[in-house]
Amino acid sequence: MNSKRFENKVAIVTGACRGIGQAIALAFAREGAHAVSICVGDPADTAAKMKALGAKFTAYTEDFGKLTQKRAAELIAQAVKDAGRMDVLVNNAGIIKRAPIVDHPEVDWNAVIQINLTAPFLLTQAAAKWWLTSGREKSPADARLKVVNIASMLSFQGGILVPGYTASKSGIAGITKAFANELAKERMNFNAVAPGYISTDNTKALREDAKRNEAILARIPENRWGSPEDIAGAILFLASKDADYLNGTIMNVDGGWLAR
Repeated sequence: MNSKRFENKVAIVTGACRGIGQAIALAFAREGAHAVSICVGDPADTAAKMKALGAKFTAYTEDFGKLTQKRAAELIAQAVKDAGRMDVLVNNAGIIKRAPIVDHPEVDWNAVIQINLTAPFLLTQAAAKWWLTSGREKSPADARLKVVNIASMLSFQGGILVPGYTASKSGIAGITKAFANELAKERMNFNAVAPGYISTDNTKALREDAKRNEAILARIPENRWGSPEDIAGAILFLASKDADYLNGTIMNVDGGWLAR
């Protein structure tokens, strides 16, 4: 833990039980933050890794598929109470459902929109309200609340077989800008990272399909799959003081995929 950009700060990360979310939470912890996880799964693995770092860690279990405005406000209030404050919110949790567009089940569409778009909106809304009503007045004069969303290449592209995911990630890009437009003047930053093809459990099938893997790598100028740590690095930059003048930005972290 050589760098301490987030010493005495609290970073809330959704979906931190595994994959990209876990990498983000651990990255904050390595830089001195008290990491708070909100996810539907078992946080034991993340908790063990936090303990090995000697980091402060708090975990809550929540089904984002059922998240309401009231419950989002309760979660933020509980996290602030337990951790003492909130400096960063990372909306990372998400799902993907694949089916041909003409047969795409309504239930899958609704689940993806709820978890990927509605839940981040409600949590961001609750975090912003906390900052405006009490958080800001108790913070140093130069402090800012940082919200970082996980967008996608499909915030810019249409994709195939994933209309709900595409709609949700296009929506994430939109609400990131909408929050920035209204609240940047209140010492809040709203930005997003758009990951490319990242090596996680969600992409295991693609990586194990020789033809698909070859086609994907041929399109990526870096000629490699990204790692969760690649995304975590970008998240930490956007959450840091170095990014105070970035607002409403969608940062592509894709090895150059969208540049092709």
